Amino acid sequence: MNKYMLPSSVKTFSGGNEDVYVMFKDYWNHYRTEQLGAKGLDFDKTNADGKLLTFSDKETQMNKMIHKEIARVSGVTTFETLPFELWASNPTVLWASFAVVSQMIDAVLPETLIDSIGLYTDIRTIGFGDSAAFDIEPRDLFVVSKSGRGMRQAEIKKQYRGQVTVLPENHTITVAVSLYRVLAGKESLASFVAKAVRSVESEITVDAYNAFATAMAALSSTAGNTQLQVSGYAQDDLIRLCQKVGAWNGGSRPVILGTVRALGNVLPVDANYRYDLESDFVKIGYVRNFVGYDVMALPQVADWTTEFAVRLDDTKLWIVSPTSQKLIKLVLEGSTLSNVTGQFDAATLQQKANLHKSWGVAVASSSLAATIAL
Repeated sequence: MNKYMLPSSVKTFSGGNEDVYVMFKDYWNHYRTEQLGAKGLDFDKTNADGKLLTFSDKETQMNKMIHKEIARVSGVTTFETLPFELWASNPTVLWASFAVVSQMIDAVLPETLIDSIGLYTDIRTIGFGDSAAFDIEPRDLFVVSKSGRGMRQAEIKKQYRGQVTVLPENHTITVAVSLYRVLAGKESLASFVAKAVRSVESEITVDAYNAFATAMAALSSTAGNTQLQVSGYAQDDLIRLCQKVGAWNGGSRPVILGTVRALGNVLPVDANYRYDLESDFVKIGYVRNFVGYDVMALPQVADWTTEFAVRLDDTKLWIVSPTSQKLIKLVLEGSTLSNVTGQFDAATLQQKANLHKSWGVAVASSSLAATIAL
């Protein structure tokens, strides 16, 4: 049995040939570990003979597997029967190439998003052309009142669920490619897919974070109201907000979220504390657990609209309950769609590949959260 689970749409597309998509998930974890510095991801470090498997070796194997899958999907027995120049102008091969790319994106995108925004985002996949309806459970408990022994019933209470519908919107990546160079092995298709995944993940992460930050900023607009929003870090305020969020979310254990830079401020009020070189604070820049509450870092995201800017606010701490109703709802619609122009459509002989992915983001929850502005 494969150690990686595949979405049902990818399984159907593969027609039982799942190895290439399972291998891409392994390649993607290796890529994130080696290229992006991710920690704790599972991937093969040795081949079947027990020899060390480098990322470069894996990328070479991955490209061969992708070419083999393109041949299968396009109905081509093998690319060796004709020169690459001829296959590159075959419209069926053009379609198959980016159909395979689309399925590889769908194979890894949901898990990648969970790692990035899963602490505050409920992620759901829906069919193409569908919308998603989220039921919002009431946060309140039933009122318990004293009553006389001769009373049949007390005041009647009834709660109603709310419902929020999230509609996905289409987003497109358009890139210039040379399919001839890809099929000839001059350009890495595996690397292209990895960058496409990163691009979609980054944009979805920004959308989800913007919705989250907007909701948190609107917690209290009343001057002097510090019920859920505090300016300036103080240990007592942090504990107070953690207790409040946990209690009002039905006892669901809250966690403290923020960027690594923001979490570096979560320290004991005692100025005489000491830490050694093996402590979490030295190794990762913050303490993993503070007064009994887990502390978790959100990965920073580049703001590509402004040179060298970043998206996540380094001056905010957020207290949320991940096991309660998550604040943000995200829907991913259907499979990734793709199309590519013909090899000779442009005067420059440059082909345009378009990858279409639809998603929608909304704030929809009865869960309580709090924020501290550092």
